[in-house]
Amino acid sequence: MGNDNNGKARKGSMAAGVLKNLGRLKFAVIAAIVLLAVISAAYLVRSCRNNSMTTVVNDKINITPTQVRAMKEIGEWEFLSIEDEEMIDTTRRKLFGTDELIRIYSGTLRLGIDLAEAKDDWLTVTGDTLTVTLPRVKLLDEDFIDEAKTQSFFETGTWNDAAREAMYQRAKEKMKRRCLTKENITSAKNNAEKQFFQMFKAMGFKFVVVRFEKQSN
Repeated sequence: MGNDNNGKARKGSMAAGVLKNLGRLKFAVIAAIVLLAVISAAYLVRSCRNNSMTTVVNDKINITPTQVRAMKEIGEWEFLSIEDEEMIDTTRRKLFGTDELIRIYSGTLRLGIDLAEAKDDWLTVTGDTLTVTLPRVKLLDEDFIDEAKTQSFFETGTWNDAAREAMYQRAKEKMKRRCLTKENITSAKNNAEKQFFQMFKAMGFKFVVVRFEKQSN
């Protein structure tokens, strides 16, 4: 039973790594596609008049619904990952002595945004200014503990699945308290602002304002 769980955990860890890399790849691909589309639409429009070539430059940048949809379909955008390791212990008193279990948990918490949660008007253009309103930064994956790296540091007595599950949940909460700090969330927001600002500036917008939706109470 333990081997099966470890196997599933390793597969889950590998799958999470693959999804993370795919998310980054999709970010780069979509950004390149959007940039190419805008450059193609914004620059040279040629037409022939009286056997002469006339070049017309359209300096008004627009984002089409297709481009907006393509960016939203990326879904989760990661802007900060934090690796953490926590030691959790539990004891059980018996008539003769005490049983003790100490386990070490490792995990990676990924902070970012889910553009699927963005409002319909998350991109608005006023004159030569683009305003980008991003959804709140959050923990992208609740299953951030890597079970394959979980180790029993010390163990006496016999412990059932319920006891181990309780320790697992304690480890998750401890990692969240340590990693989901105001400073880390601010760092993820700064990274998001910088990347979206640079992406839309490269698309030709003169002024770009990036902000986040107000947090609901």
